[in-house]
Amino acid sequence: MAEVIVTIGGRDFEVACQNGEESYLRSAAEMLDREASVLIGQIGRIPEAKMLLMAGLMLADRTAAVEDEIAAMKADMARLQAELTEAKSTVAKVEVPVIPPEMTEALAEIAARAEALADNIEDVL
Repeated sequence: MAEVIVTIGGRDFEVACQNGEESYLRSAAEMLDREASVLIGQIGRIPEAKMLLMAGLMLADRTAAVEDEIAAMKADMARLQAELTEAKSTVAKVEVPVIPPEMTEALAEIAARAEALADNIEDVL
């Protein structure tokens, strides 16, 4: 186990953690220290236990607010997903007919015959 010294509210604490988790511990301690610093700035020097408790409660309050936001966003995302699924099911499918190559050739031949007939009629008149 690794031993890490963290500073919270101007006080040093030696904390044990799993090897490789030192950076996570330091990051968590920095968050707690920021909250403790706010308390010390507002109240002044307070007993260690009270400082840690209040800083922890402030972090818990922030965490609860973030969890509420996440839950609301998940609900919005589920609603939007349902709307998207419904919209996809109501979209009409448009089928584009494919003209076979033989038909194109036949139409070209008919057009050529019609032009030849028109030329013959013009010659007679």
